[in-house]
Amino acid sequence: MRRLYLQIYVTFLGVIVLFAALATLAWWATYDNQGNARLATALGGILSEVLPSADASSEEFQAALERLGKRFEARLTLRTTDGRLIGAYGEPLNPPSLQPRYRGWGPGPGLGPVIAIPLSGQRLAIIRPYYAGRRDRTIGFLAAIGLLMGAIAIGAYPLAKRLTSRLMRLQLRVNDLGAGDLAARVDVEGTDEVAELARSFNRAAKRIQKLVLAHKDMLASASHELRSPLTRIRMAIELLADNDRAELRDMVAKDIGELDELIEELLIASRLDHLDELQCQNEVELLALVAEEAIRFDAEATGMPVTLCGDRKLLRRLIRNLLENACRYGGGSPIEIELEGHQGRATIRVLDRGPGIPPEERERIFQPFYRRPGMREGVDRGVGLGLALVRQIAARHCGGVICRDREGGGTCFEVTLGAGRE
Repeated sequence: MRRLYLQIYVTFLGVIVLFAALATLAWWATYDNQGNARLATALGGILSEVLPSADASSEEFQAALERLGKRFEARLTLRTTDGRLIGAYGEPLNPPSLQPRYRGWGPGPGLGPVIAIPLSGQRLAIIRPYYAGRRDRTIGFLAAIGLLMGAIAIGAYPLAKRLTSRLMRLQLRVNDLGAGDLAARVDVEGTDEVAELARSFNRAAKRIQKLVLAHKDMLASASHELRSPLTRIRMAIELLADNDRAELRDMVAKDIGELDELIEELLIASRLDHLDELQCQNEVELLALVAEEAIRFDAEATGMPVTLCGDRKLLRRLIRNLLENACRYGGGSPIEIELEGHQGRATIRVLDRGPGIPPEERERIFQPFYRRPGMREGVDRGVGLGLALVRQIAARHCGGVICRDREGGGTCFEVTLGAGRE
């Protein structure tokens, strides 16, 4: 994470340096020196009037140059066009490399502008003011750029640090979750993408914790449920060793069947938990499945032909579990099963005239291994996986299941399939 922090900060600094370079280049490219050209023309006219003629002595030229240099506060050098020194005020200057677009103006050695003015008599006056306005402006501009770069660099540091510190805290929580701390969560700070990432992590961690705890509860409940029929089978086998009674054999067979049913439902539940989508999908005629299962439970089936894309075996298990539940808790009342379909969607209703289910339990009955109050372990059949499987199977077929009161008394389980498809 420290490397990411450095990358972000160095990127900021690189952008600043590039901005400064481009700004400086633009300033130099757009600077207008026309004023210097006009200055050179004006100075040429003045010097032609005040300097001695070309045949004057060196002392006269030197005296005139000193007067002009002091008056203009500038270094002043007079040379012939072939470079011979005639006189100078201050350190002698060499002719600059003239820029073609500016008459008489050019850069000289050192800092500041140098003006070269051709005079009569094959002479050249070279002037460098002691106060160079361009130099001061350049220094001021570069100083302003430097201050701007420093300010941005200082401001970028806490920004990069804050961003990476939030990512570092997120990384620590991810490591904690990977190490087994299912309660690991991240404090959500701000409303940007990093905050949204933290919220997504918290949602995922909460979902993982819920699934793991649900699997732990299911394993604990499964262990308890498996122990009961195994204990009865062990006792029956001990009794059968000394007594060949038919009722004991029937009891053993019943317990083995119950154990086999529990294992099958556990396997289906485990497989559904790990499936993102159905592995086997075919065109299933639901009315045929409903009619076949209704005969097994002596239920009255009504409805219309509905064809749905899904897993035939799982859909049969869904219908069977609903009918078994109605038989078990319907109080011996007649059972009805209805099928409706519309535009690739199907609705299955299983109805009875039993005592009904209290509203506070209508959601809990879909939890694995949930037993309603009053159920007797080892006497009342069922292990609490049937309705949980119904919900899982319905969800894998883009649907859901609800429990509600039946008009006139009783219970209605309503399953919708294909609700997410058009």
